[in-house]
Parts: sequence; structure tokens; C-alpha cells
Amino acid sequence: MAKRDFYEVLGVPKNASDEEIKKAYRKLAMKYHPDRNQGDAAKEAEVKFKEAKEAYEMLSDPQKKAAYDQYGHAGVDPNMRGGPGGPGGEGYGGFAEAFGDIFGDIFGQGGSRGSGRGGRQVYRGADLSYAMEVSLEEAALGKDAQIRIPSWDDCDTCHGTGAKPGTQAKTCPTCQGAGVVQMRQGFFSVQQTCPQCHGKGKIIPDPCTTCHGQGKIKKQKTLEVKIPAGIDDGMRIRSAGNGEPGTNGGPPGDLYIEIRLRKHDIFERDGDDLHCQVPISFATAALGGEIEVPTLAGKAAIDIPEGTQAGKQFRLRGKGIKGVRSSYPGDLYCHVLVETPVKLTEHQRKLLKEFDESLRKGGAKHSPGGESWTDRLKGLFG
Repeated sequence: MAKRDFYEVLGVPKNASDEEIKKAYRKLAMKYHPDRNQGDAAKEAEVKFKEAKEAYEMLSDPQKKAAYDQYGHAGVDPNMRGGPGGPGGEGYGGFAEAFGDIFGDIFGQGGSRGSGRGGRQVYRGADLSYAMEVSLEEAALGKDAQIRIPSWDDCDTCHGTGAKPGTQAKTCPTCQGAGVVQMRQGFFSVQQTCPQCHGKGKIIPDPCTTCHGQGKIKKQKTLEVKIPAGIDDGMRIRSAGNGEPGTNGGPPGDLYIEIRLRKHDIFERDGDDLHCQVPISFATAALGGEIEVPTLAGKAAIDIPEGTQAGKQFRLRGKGIKGVRSSYPGDLYCHVLVETPVKLTEHQRKLLKEFDESLRKGGAKHSPGGESWTDRLKGLFG
């Protein structure tokens, strides 16, 4: 039976790009792969699989494709197609080329964990997290701090070998020191970490009693940390290489220092702005005057106008915090809290009653919110 046109087999036009040809072959290979077709459909699927494989191997090779485009099937010399990469052989080359980028990601070939074909598996160490509590002043101005974190040093007893003094580690008999084993699953050969040595390539028959075969012991070390000015609650500082050690010579993880802002007695932080409540006397609110308010840099003065009401907000520009990513500092918002006098003497009570009576005689002009409140009550109750 005459061979079908290779472009027809893959279902692509003659001007198809290399990527389109590869994509078409992947689709057909997945559909007709022997492992995915059993029973009565297996024989037909095998024929179509080989047909698609041959078409892809011809059209993915620039020289063979050019010869095929010019002379058809007669332009492809069969003697040049009997090798491992052609349809007369196993065809692994074309299959691996088309699917290498997919299966390489699935089975972990390449990337940060593997050390390469046949080598021991190298793993990066885990990251560590450390919560550091700082005051508002420290967060605003920055500081140099010292923290104690876990560290792993070579065991003094076995000097890092993990084996009991006088003994030594042996090559793993399962993986022969490679750290990985090949697991065949149908058509595919999958590389996995050795289950006996867990990727180390060696086993320790007689482990060190001090480190229990780990070769390292856990200690504590002091780390210098620079807290940048303007840092806020929840932000993290990365200290590279101060996490847990890697496996089989892999790089260590990182340490992440997470900032926790301690509650302040006066200020509340909102981004780069600060808020505080400022209590003033009844007389100051009524008569006005100058008062002192706190800031992170010291004291500042604000003018209280006559007739200031409770909840009035005063803004002091640039008296907040300059954040780590900000060009200018935030503002300080002072919220006035009018204090009601308590524990009055009889004389003070008498004076206050007389004062209240004089206000009532003056009508609504002394109470800016009283008249509107009365009108709203009338509307509510008719």
C-alpha cells in the first residue's frame, strides 16, 4: 500500500512552521500511543502511531524535509533512515525531541532540584521564618538588631561524615551511588530519587551516635540584622543563605524576618500617616488657645480656634513616617477630644449651673448643633 503524504498524516499544510509540525505530532502521538490504546483498537493505533512518528522525523529534519518537498517519498533515501533516530529504529530521538520539554518538567529533569543525569539529587534547603517585634520609633528611624537563629555545624565527633568514628559510609547498593533509580512505566523511563539512600548515593551502616548519621548538629548563632527606616507591620526582610542547609551540597535556604509592630501608647500608624487623640479642656475648646501635641521628633504646637467641637481634626504635614518606598514623610493627624470635667466641688457645680442658664437664655446661637438637632426631632415625631 502506498505511503500517505507526510503533511496529510500530520494534518498540516506544506508551509507549516516547525512548531506547528511538532504540535501536530504531539497530539497524534498522545492519541495513538500504545499505552493508551488496548484491545481491538491497539493494532490500528500502533500503525497510526508509527506513521505519525515517521512523518514527524522526516519533516522535523530540514535536509530530509527539503528533499521530500522536492521529490516526495522517492527523495528520502531509506538507507539514511535506518538509524536510531529514523523510523527503521526505535525512534526515540524524534519522540524525545517532541516531548522532552513536557516530560522534563513533569519528571523533574533539570531545574533547581536535579544535579544532572546520573548524578546525586541536590536539594535546596528550606526557608526559615523569624518574627521580630519592633516599636513604632524603631520602625520609623530604623535600627541594627541582633537575633538568635538555629544553625547547623559539622558534627565534632564524626567531622561531618555521619559515620561512627572508625567506620565510613558505603556506596548505596540500590542506585550504585547515583542517588537516583530508573523506573520504567510502559513506553517511558522515569528517573526517581533512590528510596534507600534518599538521593545521597551512600548509606551509613553504623551512624554516629552524636548526630545520628546526619553529619551536622543543630546550634544557635547570632545574626546581625539591619532594620530599614520606615518599615511597616507585616513587611519581611530577606537574609540570603541563613535558612536550613541543602542536601547533597545543595544551596541553603533563606531566612525571612517578619516585622511585627508593637502597639504604641499614643500613636496609631496608617501607612505613612500617624493618628493620635489630643484631650483638651472644656474651656480651651470654648475659648480657643495654643496647645502642645506630641510627635515622633518631639513636641509641636497647634492653635485651637474658639468654639472647637469634639472630634475636630488637625493636620501636621510631614510629621508622620517616611516609608521605605516613599519619597516624602506622611502626616500627623491630631483628633481633638473635649474632656468633660469630673469630681466638681459644690462651688464649681453652682458656677456651672449659672453658666448653663446663661447659655439657655442666649438661645441657639451658643449651640451650633442644637437647633438642627431640634429640627430633626420635630421631623421624626411630627
